[in-house]
Amino acid sequence: MSLPCIAIDAMGGDEGVRVMIEGAALARRRHDNFRFLLVGDEVRIKAALEQHPNMRGASEILHCEDVVGGEEKPTQALRRSKTTSMGLAVNAVKQGDAGAAVSAGNTGALMAMSKLALRTMPGIDRPALAAVMPTLEEDDVVMLDLGANTEANARNLVQFAIMGAAYSRILTGRDEPRVRLLNIGTEEIKGTDSLRDAASQLQEATNLAMSFDGFVESDKINRGQVDVVVTDGFSGNIALKAIEGAARFVTDLLRAAFTSSLRSKVGFLVSRPATELLKHHLDPNNHNGAVFLGLNGVVVKSHGSATAAGVANAVAVAASLLENNLTQRITQDVADLEESLTSDPADPTGAES
Repeated sequence: MSLPCIAIDAMGGDEGVRVMIEGAALARRRHDNFRFLLVGDEVRIKAALEQHPNMRGASEILHCEDVVGGEEKPTQALRRSKTTSMGLAVNAVKQGDAGAAVSAGNTGALMAMSKLALRTMPGIDRPALAAVMPTLEEDDVVMLDLGANTEANARNLVQFAIMGAAYSRILTGRDEPRVRLLNIGTEEIKGTDSLRDAASQLQEATNLAMSFDGFVESDKINRGQVDVVVTDGFSGNIALKAIEGAARFVTDLLRAAFTSSLRSKVGFLVSRPATELLKHHLDPNNHNGAVFLGLNGVVVKSHGSATAAGVANAVAVAASLLENNLTQRITQDVADLEESLTSDPADPTGAES
C-alpha cells in the first residue's frame, strides 16, 4: 500500500523554495508516514533538499519553472494551470497522485484552479475558505467563509455549517462542535433573511453532528464560547482582517510602551514570560493553513509571508485532514442533512403513507 502523498507548490509564497521545503521537512517530523510531491524548479528544490536529509527519501520532484504571480488575476492564472507549479500541484490531487495540495501562492488563483480541477462535492453548491483562530480557551475556533463567496444564501450557509463542523470535529475532538452564525445580534429577529432562514433549517435538522444555538456577535469569536463561526465570504473576510489588525495593534502598542523609557524596558524584562506567551498566541504562523472545504480533494492555502514554522503548520493541517478523512465526513453529514430535512416529522421512519 502506497503512503499518502501531499503535493507542495514549492514556488509559491514570498520566500519560495527554501521556506516551503524547510516547512515540509518540519512537518514530516510530526507526520513521518507521508511522502511529498515537490512541484517547482528541480535545481532549486534539490539544492534545498541538501539541507533536509529526512525529506530526500520521502520526496519526488515534478519539474516546473512557471509560477503564478502574486498579483495575477485568477482568469489569467487559469489559462496556465497546466504549466505552473500551483496548477500542477492541484492537478496531482485530481489525478490521484496526491491526496492534498499545499500552496502559499495567489489565493484567488488557487481557488479558481482548485474549483475547476476538483469540482465541488455532491450536495455542496459552493466551496468555502475556512481557517482557525486562537481563543481564550484551549481549542481554536473554525471560521468560514473567509472570502471564497462574497454572497451566500441560506442553503450555502447551512452547507458551510456542516463543513465547518466536520473540520472542527477533527480539530477539537468534540462529537458535537458548537456552531453559530455570525450576526449583528443574538436575537432571533436580527440579521438578513438568509441568516434567519439558515438558522431555522439548522434548528430543524435533528441528526447533525453539531450543537447549533443561533447567532454569535463578532466580539465573541475569540472568547472560546463557540467552535465554528459561519458567515458569507464578504463579512468573514472583513471580520478576519479586523481581528488580525487588532492583534497587530496590540503587539505594536506593547512594543512601543516597553521601549518608551528605561523604566519601561525594566518592566519588559520582568514581564517577558507573559509577553512571550502573548506573542506566541497571536503569531499567525501558529494558526497558518486555510482550507478550501467542499471540494473533491484537500487543498490548503498557506499565508504568502509564512515562515518555515508556518508552512509546517499548513502541511500538518493537510496531513491531519487526510488522516481523518475530511471529505468522507462531509459527504456523510450532507446526506444526514438531506435525510433530516426531507423526512416527515410525524413519521420518524420517513416512510410514505
